[in-house]
Amino acid sequence: MSSRVGALEIAPTVVFDPAGSGYHTFRIPSVLARGEVVLAFCEGRLHGSGDAGEIEVVLRRSLDGGRTWLPLQVVSAVAGKTCGNPAPVIDPASGDIVLVTVQNGADAVELSLARGTDPESGRRVFVQRSADDGATWSRAEEITAQVKPSDWGWYATGPCHAIALTSGRLVVPANHSFVPAEPVDDLIRLNGGHCIVSDDGGHTWSVGFVDRNDGPEINANETAVAELPDGRLYFNARNHQGTGPARVHAWSSDGGTTLDAPYAGIPEVTAPGIQGSVLTLPDGRLLMSTPVNPSSRRELTVFVSADSGQSWRPALVVHPGMAGYSDLVLLPDGAVGIFYEAGETSSFATLRFATFAL
Repeated sequence: MSSRVGALEIAPTVVFDPAGSGYHTFRIPSVLARGEVVLAFCEGRLHGSGDAGEIEVVLRRSLDGGRTWLPLQVVSAVAGKTCGNPAPVIDPASGDIVLVTVQNGADAVELSLARGTDPESGRRVFVQRSADDGATWSRAEEITAQVKPSDWGWYATGPCHAIALTSGRLVVPANHSFVPAEPVDDLIRLNGGHCIVSDDGGHTWSVGFVDRNDGPEINANETAVAELPDGRLYFNARNHQGTGPARVHAWSSDGGTTLDAPYAGIPEVTAPGIQGSVLTLPDGRLLMSTPVNPSSRRELTVFVSADSGQSWRPALVVHPGMAGYSDLVLLPDGAVGIFYEAGETSSFATLRFATFAL
């Protein structure tokens, strides 16, 4: 690739390795930074690598910009539950770190949750706070009634960081499924993207835009968001089993309350159908991270856009081998951190952190 953002500055450090940890697998990275403090969240999957089962939200903190890491902390864990999809954000008014997560019964599978046939073990949404840069956390407070309409089944925050707008509004990118009034064969068509917003520092929440594409081309799922220099929001999502391009995007001119137009495909980006991350740089450029091999989770690549996401070009291969989910974060020295899944025999064998220069 001839045009580069930069080169990796800190050689990738393994932050979560299941060997000897008591966990079977770590997955679903999400990262946040304030000064030299970097918080790396993920799911600690206790008994298997799958999305179902007993899962905890865990955290490791770095106090030196990602060079070294403190021991693992458990942030959210409930016996017999899946706790996951951490979406952290710093509330600019209080300085607190606000963390939004989801929970469901450990034995519930996504298909039954999407159909809404298991309400007792269904997807629920929770918020926690930390006033000491993640050292301690409040108990999880449920906000499901504020952010999940009764005709939604599946629900997922991110998975990636959330953002605080210049206005102070907190925006968490998310997705969901509509519960069909009558049985249907193609549940994928009932998926949609949305966001949730808070204008009081994460104490109360409401649903922002709701996007629904029932056709075969677009199926927004696993969403990331960035605020652009002109104040618009840029949403970038996986096109999960849609027939169009692997990634889709949309813009909002009112802080996420509505979309300017429905999600559309990104023709110049190939991907294997997977989560990605976006980040606005101080100079106004936009970054996106995703594996680019169209048939397998390999070649984690950072793309750059100089026109607010209208077009993209590849800029840096972070990991040429097997790699999966990722999240991007701006560090105080102007470098960019990337927290990502990677391995030699599996795309999520370990979770690693590296930085690259602009």
